[in-house]
Amino acid sequence: MSVRSATLPAQAGHPWLGRAAPAAFVLIWSTGFVVARFAMPHAQPLTFLSLRYALSIAAFGLWIAVARPPWPRGRVQWQHLAVTGVLMQAGYLGGVWCAVKQGLGAGLAALIVGLQPVLTALWVSRSGRGRGGVAARQWAGLGLGLAGLLLVVENKLHLGQASPANVGLALLALVSITAGTLYQKRYVAPCDVRTANTVQLLAALAVTLPLALLEPRQFDLQPGLVGALAWSVLVLTLGGSSLLYLLIQRGAATGVTSLMYLVPPCAALLAWWLFDEALTPLVLAGLALTALGVALVLRERAPVAPTPT
Repeated sequence: MSVRSATLPAQAGHPWLGRAAPAAFVLIWSTGFVVARFAMPHAQPLTFLSLRYALSIAAFGLWIAVARPPWPRGRVQWQHLAVTGVLMQAGYLGGVWCAVKQGLGAGLAALIVGLQPVLTALWVSRSGRGRGGVAARQWAGLGLGLAGLLLVVENKLHLGQASPANVGLALLALVSITAGTLYQKRYVAPCDVRTANTVQLLAALAVTLPLALLEPRQFDLQPGLVGALAWSVLVLTLGGSSLLYLLIQRGAATGVTSLMYLVPPCAALLAWWLFDEALTPLVLAGLALTALGVALVLRERAPVAPTPT
């Protein structure tokens, strides 16, 4: 089964949609920090995420019942998808949301998780995968992207009280999303994005729900919480996670994860629009550096070929 069976319109005769997919992913993924800001005062993080996973599974289930796409073939592929679900859903989202709940500022959380492209590039280079590892142009782009990222979030570092606990949770999220991206690229065979996401979400729910039962009870049905839950399910999970899955299957690991550099700058723009947070000259300079860095990484990619299992 190939990626052509997945639900990406660009592979059904609409190339312009394929070119727009990375931009759509960045915009959707950037709203995650805004959603956390709306939701966290009204719920515990793992409780919220468990409900998000369950509702997302139900939504994908309805879609699958209507469209009847093929399921992943073989027990091994189900196991690989379960691992990526634990890493990229339970580990990444659980780490970020728990860190924010414990007082870590959104800017600092974005900065820590934004180091993912550097970890990915280091792994690609040291493991010798692809054609000669990471090119010099890519290293320059990664450096510029990191510099821009630091400029964008620098003025927000003081907003949260950092501690070993919440910084550790953010680092857990960083390691999880990096490992999940590399693991999926290497081990998960291309398959339909709807059924693949369902398997991943089931694994994430199986890990998250028992931990959520240990949290203090807090779930205030405020409009902000309801809106955050709806956006998380319909846009972030069904849209963002599906796009990420397809982008990883279609592109090099370094090129795909370099898109994460654009998430904090985009989140800064959303915060300016929604919460009237100032865009200082320092932030604008960071936006420019980040865009240039991503352009360099994407211009000269080092494809990462999947290793047969």
